[in-house]
Amino acid sequence: MSGSTAAPEQLDERLVHASPLRKLLGRPELGSVVGAVAVFVFFAIVADSFLQASSFGTVLYAASVLGIMAAPVALLMIGGEFDLSAGVLVTSSALISSMFSYQMTANVWVGVLVSLLVTLAIGAFNGFMLTRTKLPSFIITLGTFLMLTGLNLGFTKLISGTVSTKAIGDMEGFDSAHALFASTLTVGGVEFKVTILWWIALVALATWILLRTRFGNWIFAVGGEADAARAVGVPVVRTKIGLYLGVAFAAWISGQHLLFSYDVVQSGEGVGNELTYIIAAVIGGCLITGGYGSAIGSAVGAFIFGMTSKGIVYAEWNPDWFKFFLGAMLLLATLLNAWVRKRAEATS
Repeated sequence: MSGSTAAPEQLDERLVHASPLRKLLGRPELGSVVGAVAVFVFFAIVADSFLQASSFGTVLYAASVLGIMAAPVALLMIGGEFDLSAGVLVTSSALISSMFSYQMTANVWVGVLVSLLVTLAIGAFNGFMLTRTKLPSFIITLGTFLMLTGLNLGFTKLISGTVSTKAIGDMEGFDSAHALFASTLTVGGVEFKVTILWWIALVALATWILLRTRFGNWIFAVGGEADAARAVGVPVVRTKIGLYLGVAFAAWISGQHLLFSYDVVQSGEGVGNELTYIIAAVIGGCLITGGYGSAIGSAVGAFIFGMTSKGIVYAEWNPDWFKFFLGAMLLLATLLNAWVRKRAEATS
């Protein structure tokens, strides 16, 4: 009609171009990267040996041992859940491999495979109990933590007569298993543990899952609002069980590294490590409430942990201060991540 005013065209918000600054501020790991740079510069100034190539290999090793577990724990937290049994599950995995191989006088690879099956079964148990009972993951995995702690000690003393396993270093297959899980690579005269490669591979796999697969979309959905995700067809039960299986798989890798690095395993190890995995994920940008975070952020959080734990030694400080610095970094990283999120929302 003549004289009528045409309505302005509405621009689809999905087609709006995001500026590089907006994309950068929207990254969950931005705050942890800033923190990592600050920690690196700090120890480079106060510790003369921190910048040596050999020190770098040691820092990466400390970070990788934590980072192998931090990556799947980060995915689990993005999915809105916790696993307080992750630390002792690593020890359980190592104990199963060692005791099964020794008692059955079998090739150690038999024990390794049995350990994989049992460890995955424990992860599936956590996920199944969570989805069936509807209890908080804190309660479910706290129960698993206590049961595994008792089983680790009880079975080890029952079978070995002590709190540690018997040595299996002279058994068939030990050398090849050691090469896969605990060997040392020399690059340019610097020694690097194979766990660094495991760490990189797991972070890359977790990042690909989160950003390039349907399962990654499901993880963010169930972490944001499980009921809403279920209403639009997301398989919530399958997703959460899958996340716990991911934690169990990483625990198996870490457990085999523990066993084949030292040949024997102390049954009381691993208690408290689950909190360190969660701290690394939170420092890396994961929200306690779920639905937000990244695997790369967990790697940066683990790297900060490695720099701090070894930087204090290189600076010749009392290592008793480590927990203080770890707690301070947790608070500062959380505050910085919250500020970054607010800035990102302000630019949207």
